[in-house]
Amino acid sequence: MSTPASDTAVTGPSPKGEVVVEAKDLVAGYLPGVNILNSANLVARKGELIGIIGPNGAGKSTLLKAIFGMVQVRGGDITLEGESIVGLKADKLVARGVGFVPQTNNVFPSLTIEENLQMGLYQKPKVFTERLEFVSSIFAELGGRLKQRAGSLSGGERQMVAMSRALMMDPAVLLLDEPSAGLSPVRQDDAFIRVSDINKAGVTTIMVEQNARRCLQICDRGYVLDQGRDAYEGTGRDLLNDPKVIGLYLGTLGQD
Repeated sequence: MSTPASDTAVTGPSPKGEVVVEAKDLVAGYLPGVNILNSANLVARKGELIGIIGPNGAGKSTLLKAIFGMVQVRGGDITLEGESIVGLKADKLVARGVGFVPQTNNVFPSLTIEENLQMGLYQKPKVFTERLEFVSSIFAELGGRLKQRAGSLSGGERQMVAMSRALMMDPAVLLLDEPSAGLSPVRQDDAFIRVSDINKAGVTTIMVEQNARRCLQICDRGYVLDQGRDAYEGTGRDLLNDPKVIGLYLGTLGQD
């Protein structure tokens, strides 16, 4: 059963493994004196696919950006495999195993697909062939188009390149901000299938999504954010079937 997040314990063993990322009592915002996150909490264990849903302005994308060092954290803590990462810049976080795919401007349009993937491995160029083999096992259609410029790709294809580039560093956790945004219904379905494939390949994944129903259908656990706080937490199935979540959030979010 899904429960209000304040009543949910996050300790104890999990079939998915040890905690990879934890945000605890997180307070963060962009402007001085204006907090977007107000004591938000999140736990992602090894191998989990975590979905974050909620109304516009709830702080979903801000939570991802706070984890990736793009938003000032004013209170609480964020840990990666037990060590605090608050205050670290993006390049340090990538080196520590945090991958991030933003919603927009997520590829270098003037570069080829291959060059985009190389940019994802600028810290470890010697393992390019090995990592290319891995991402090609998930995004097979990219393998034969490596010399094509990213600017000539469709929105769905750009999303594939962006996710592939983030995977090149073999991240401990992959942060995805609205991977289905702006895509056609067919491409949206494909995006969710690819996210699931990435997770099944062993990558712990945290995904923010406006298509709440589809997100909850594929995630292990979900968080409902509202006004910068985690209002509800539970398995994807439990949240999909929770009358309060349906009445408050799913009625206006992510219609199939």
